[in-house]
Amino acid sequence: MALKFKPLADRVLVEPVAAETQTASGIYIPDSAKEKPQQGNVVAVGKGKKDHEMTVKKGDAVLYGKFSGTELKLDGKDYLIMREDEILGIL
Repeated sequence: MALKFKPLADRVLVEPVAAETQTASGIYIPDSAKEKPQQGNVVAVGKGKKDHEMTVKKGDAVLYGKFSGTELKLDGKDYLIMREDEILGIL
């Protein structure tokens, strides 16, 4: 089922990657100690603005700031919607 959400202007819809559940040495991390993910995959992209062409595209893996975007839930999944300038880079 395709997601029926289209960001407007210079906004990007990002699906965050799952937070690490275990350290490299094998210790399990409780939910209360997990870091908020700062990496995700672009799910949808707006058309941009008159003077701003979009750089990211659907399917890009991106890195964003810890407090970037607005959390929202669509079709039971968690997403972030943010302006393209909140994205730090493409991986």
